[in-house]
Amino acid sequence: MKSLPLLLLCLSCLRAAAGESPGPVLGAHVLLGQAEGLGQNPATTLPMDTQASSSIFIAFNAGYADNASTPADNYGNRWRPLDAGLPYAGYDGAFVVRPYVALNSRGGPAHRLSVAKPGHPSGELSLSFVEVMHANRVVALKQNYAAPSTTVASDVIDVDGPAVLLAFWWGDGGVKRMDVAPDDGFQVIDNFTRLPDESGVQAVVAWKQVGQAGRYRVRWHVSPAQGAALWLIAIR
Repeated sequence: MKSLPLLLLCLSCLRAAAGESPGPVLGAHVLLGQAEGLGQNPATTLPMDTQASSSIFIAFNAGYADNASTPADNYGNRWRPLDAGLPYAGYDGAFVVRPYVALNSRGGPAHRLSVAKPGHPSGELSLSFVEVMHANRVVALKQNYAAPSTTVASDVIDVDGPAVLLAFWWGDGGVKRMDVAPDDGFQVIDNFTRLPDESGVQAVVAWKQVGQAGRYRVRWHVSPAQGAALWLIAIR
């Protein structure tokens, strides 16, 4: 009988010979936060190195509604809305957050994402840009708007297999210093929770790798209490 290590090695060889592709995994990510009155037009993220192919890119544009432009990147990918987005509560529609996706994407060194700001060129804005490698589709997405609380929760998503889960918290409180932490096994990858004196758009991005089908959600612990627009996205 073969020893266990040798058997595992043989199974790995069979997978490689069959051309089995690796599962989805978190790639590069960046979050841009621009202060009110000090923002630049266009808003452009810092550069990051991404895969040449086989990645999905997710972006969120949060700020003035008249700055809610579709993103563009320096690799010419086609960006489309993931959903209609959400207006921030208490601002009479003046502020919104909108998600976007680029499928079958190209990447490489010094990858940047930009959005035009036609309405308020110097206005506050936060722009999230996340890569998920070895992936080709969004398999689940839920958005919800949580009322002010010290603990808020996303809606539940159903996932049909191994996936990368991305969670986004976009708070609406009129505060400039806050503590925001995800629960349920999620880890923060980007945050903008120490806002400048001029104000800004608070944001936290977290992720979780799941190895099997199931139902998932994320709870956020927030101090001080505030409401938030929440997204939970599964990518395979």
